[in-house]
Amino acid sequence: MSEEAATQFYTLVFETVQALLAPFLAFAQYDSSLFWPFLASTLAIAVVVYGVWGAWARRSRFSPLGFLRGFFSRAVWWHRSSRADYRFYLVNGILFPAIVGPLILSGAQIGEGVRDGLTSLFGAPASPAEVGFAATLAFSAAFFLAYDLGRYIAHSVLHEVPLLWQFHKVHHSAEVLTPFTSFRVHPLDLFIMAMGANLLTGPVTGLFLYFFAGDISLVTFFGLHVVIFAYNLVGNLRHTHVWLSYGRLGYVFVSPAQHQIHHSALVHHFGKNRGFGLAIWDLAFGTLYVPKEREEFPMGLGDGSDGEWHTVARMYWWPFSQSFALLRQRVRGSP
Repeated sequence: MSEEAATQFYTLVFETVQALLAPFLAFAQYDSSLFWPFLASTLAIAVVVYGVWGAWARRSRFSPLGFLRGFFSRAVWWHRSSRADYRFYLVNGILFPAIVGPLILSGAQIGEGVRDGLTSLFGAPASPAEVGFAATLAFSAAFFLAYDLGRYIAHSVLHEVPLLWQFHKVHHSAEVLTPFTSFRVHPLDLFIMAMGANLLTGPVTGLFLYFFAGDISLVTFFGLHVVIFAYNLVGNLRHTHVWLSYGRLGYVFVSPAQHQIHHSALVHHFGKNRGFGLAIWDLAFGTLYVPKEREEFPMGLGDGSDGEWHTVARMYWWPFSQSFALLRQRVRGSP
């Protein structure tokens, strides 16, 4: 074996091992919702909201052991739905980056294309502005608004387009919620959500690159957009049984309770609270539902099929078979 071939072989082995280990190392990856500070904050908030506050509401004393038994309930964390989440997380964590990830056009690529297109059309700005703190702050705010709106639009498309809803069903077929339910998402679903955000953040990036001299950066923390980092401190609670409502602030920000309602199997909850961080898009487009008090509801698709989805193979292939069945019906003119 030549030196070059040996190098390529060892590189392939290294990248393969790295891909296989990636799902197990998410706690050390700042861009994962399982990054250890996010998990730690989830537990801390759960202790306060689910444990201390919950005990106060029940007029009883807080019991650490009672909290652990309630929060880490076997009925939730070892439910058949949760076990399917864990298996899907491991398989999808390996396959998605290898198969679908390379197909995603990044926001940076789109931004550079927009900047180059503007330069070709109008020429370079005569006196581009210097990048300072104000510009960085403005870019960070515009980027987050575009990112949040892009995710809302993509999420709405997945709900409203029947063919794409078949793929989004994978996520909504969960009957209980844990932080791993965030990863119970079909690869096509992930692709659409990523592209929705990138197609809006890309032009924002391109405009700032065009009008400002040199590269412009985001305000980040641990290498992550500072607002997204702050959001992730409570984000895992969206997929738990911890009821955390923001009250009237729910008209501005999507609370964990509002996202839990998004997973409700009750008809009047269907399609509500599609936002990621901001509730203003739901408010603007009529999909907002802010609970006045704690609500109890089953979770899932509401059609009785939830329990049939809890295998990795079905979560991958059923959306294709169901979307093809829909297409055949339309071609044949069936109702």
